[in-house]
Amino acid sequence: MGEHERGETAPRQTVTYFCSQEHRSVIAFSVEAEVPGSWDCPKCGLPASLDCENPPPAPKIEPYKTHLAYVKERRSDQEAAVILDEALSTLRSRRKSGDLIF
Repeated sequence: MGEHERGETAPRQTVTYFCSQEHRSVIAFSVEAEVPGSWDCPKCGLPASLDCENPPPAPKIEPYKTHLAYVKERRSDQEAAVILDEALSTLRSRRKSGDLIF
């Protein structure tokens, strides 16, 4: 298969993007297409730009937070103690009444 069977290819332009890991990515676009200012590097996945002197910095990755970390952000230690006391008193009253607790 070639141009004979499929017809002529659209005119193309090549654009070079640079990432902070010093990778060069040459991407082919149609001449009619709008060239984006940034592109994800196919080698490392970091953002890449057209400026070889000033590639975009790597994004800061936030560490994974546990459910407990989110709860501690919303509640103070005093509020947590009050909620725990309420839950324990409810649990103890249910045990005294004979409810099955799983």
